[in-house]
Amino acid sequence: MTMRYYLLLIITALAACNNAPSGNAHETVLSDTTRNASCVYLTNTEKGNPVISWVEDGGMYYAVSPDGGKTFAAPKRITTASGIQPHPENMPKIIFRPNGEVIAMYGLESNDPRNKYAGKVCYVRSMDGGASWLPAQPLVTDTAGYDQRYFDMALLPSGEVAAIWLDNRKFHRQEGSTLYMATAGAAGFEKERPLVQTVCQCCRTALYTDGQGALHAAFRDIINDSIRDMVHIVSTDGGRSFTTPVRISADNWMINGCPHTGPAMVKNSSGLHFAWFTMGGGEGVFYCQSPDNGITYSKRENISALPTAKHPQLTALGNGDLALVWDEAVDTAANRIGLLHKSPAGETLSKRFLTEAGGYANFPVLRAAGNGQVLVAYKKRIGERDVVCAQLVGL
Repeated sequence: MTMRYYLLLIITALAACNNAPSGNAHETVLSDTTRNASCVYLTNTEKGNPVISWVEDGGMYYAVSPDGGKTFAAPKRITTASGIQPHPENMPKIIFRPNGEVIAMYGLESNDPRNKYAGKVCYVRSMDGGASWLPAQPLVTDTAGYDQRYFDMALLPSGEVAAIWLDNRKFHRQEGSTLYMATAGAAGFEKERPLVQTVCQCCRTALYTDGQGALHAAFRDIINDSIRDMVHIVSTDGGRSFTTPVRISADNWMINGCPHTGPAMVKNSSGLHFAWFTMGGGEGVFYCQSPDNGITYSKRENISALPTAKHPQLTALGNGDLALVWDEAVDTAANRIGLLHKSPAGETLSKRFLTEAGGYANFPVLRAAGNGQVLVAYKKRIGERDVVCAQLVGL
């Protein structure tokens, strides 16, 4: 054999290893394997312990890891959250305040004759770290607000919790929903106010507090009545005022419908970083960054060779490195989870797949787990059931 042939064999083997499921990660099944589970979400307790939540049989469950994602305690059910409408892009979320309060938010069917697709957002609170739960409360009590969906929550530097959501209440006849915001006080969420109108009705929103205390929101806007591109706004005064929406990328995706896939963002020492799905000027999941807090944005980068890539999530590690996950359809019967590792400046360092190409896994979420690791959770089909799985992955 020639030297050139040997080199070809080595390159092929390296490529196969880079795209194969990680061999040093252990997959843990968290949900009840006798029931279907979905709507995976990942956060941390007030002490920094990883928490994975999900929906199972109309109820909301969560499991806490005492050791950075290596193992998880037995799942707990949030007793006063029931009748949840499972939707992986409108997944329930849980947030832990420094004072020991825990808030869980979730979506229900609205059953309103004004819109058969309408949803309703409710939340429950625990004042004792999850040991007991108060009765459910609606996020919106205004009878004119009959459709609320695609919410997110973030912890403010004050220890309060801010929430954003899409709402039917608007003051014009244009297409789209209104992005609303409220803050949780002693009596629950209050002081609701509209932020932006003409927002795409069916894509997940993202709310994020950076290390300097600024509050960022990203969402899919409807521009000029027909273009559905991702935009970013930021508040430096605790959410009292926000900047004008700016497109993170001029994809110019013209679609009269709802893509059902929202954005992700994070900030490190190099600036803001974004990931999103579009079919404007190319199809798939893309990445870009902003070094100046949302004034200018880099040229977008396609992160997968397959146009079927969707549902990205993004996090930053302690050293500033970035990790990005997504799911992609390999064929009509198979779906896998991808993981991209980037430097703090956004340069790609490695790419791999966490689940097998012949299986079916989707809707991944992730968090930094310390020591150059990320915790990734996702929905996976095992036999006849959809279950919630997690992997602690070294980068």
